[in-house]
Amino acid sequence: MSVTVTTPVYEGPFDLLLNLILKEEVELYEVSLSSIVDAFLVEMERLGDLDLEVATEFLLIASILVELKTRRLLPGQDRADLDDEFGLWEERDLLLARLLECKTFKDAAVVLRRLAADASKSWPRRSGLEERFLGMAPDLLEGVTADALRDAFLRAMAPRPSVHVETEHIAPIRVSVADAVVELVSEIPRSGTVTFRHLTRGLVDRIEIVVRFLAVLELYKQGVVEIDQLGTFGDIHVGWRPGADPSDVDLIDAYEG
Repeated sequence: MSVTVTTPVYEGPFDLLLNLILKEEVELYEVSLSSIVDAFLVEMERLGDLDLEVATEFLLIASILVELKTRRLLPGQDRADLDDEFGLWEERDLLLARLLECKTFKDAAVVLRRLAADASKSWPRRSGLEERFLGMAPDLLEGVTADALRDAFLRAMAPRPSVHVETEHIAPIRVSVADAVVELVSEIPRSGTVTFRHLTRGLVDRIEIVVRFLAVLELYKQGVVEIDQLGTFGDIHVGWRPGADPSDVDLIDAYEG
């Protein structure tokens, strides 16, 4: 801190005086706080501009010294508690941190004020053509009538029509691979080796044929049927594998491909 004090027992920085008193290197009873405060006020008047940070720090240290002196004047308080003194130092550091933040915002406010002052010296350019070019510009409202504006407003404010998609023609899928596996486990062992064309007889929808083919592949994956195709694009023959037990087939709940 830039504040210096001069006393009969000490001369130097004010914050160092507090440190020396706490270490009992300077006797607190011999320090005249009133003369220090008077000297500080005279110094502030001489400078003219009040430094808020220096003044606040001086008041904080002076208040700590006043508290210490008051405690030692009270009966039974021969020695101040060091924990309390260290707590005061901690409060001092916190206060200085807040003062630093305050100074940061204060400096930012000065910069913003200067930018606002510089901006007030300029004039923005108005939109539109200059007066000498106004006669050359076409009339944008030529041919526009009140009825036309009314019709445009009604079209803009009219609610949008809701789109309705008919779904009655879409047939829902009512077959599943799990149901087809159950049917084939019941049909193939009883019929022997049959063609896939035979297994899909009577089916009309293509999705039903695809589901039946996936069921055959599922049984082949489980190793209970054999698949054979004698020629290119020929019939696919499906037969139950000898020794396979239909009860060993894992009936699936949902086909995962």
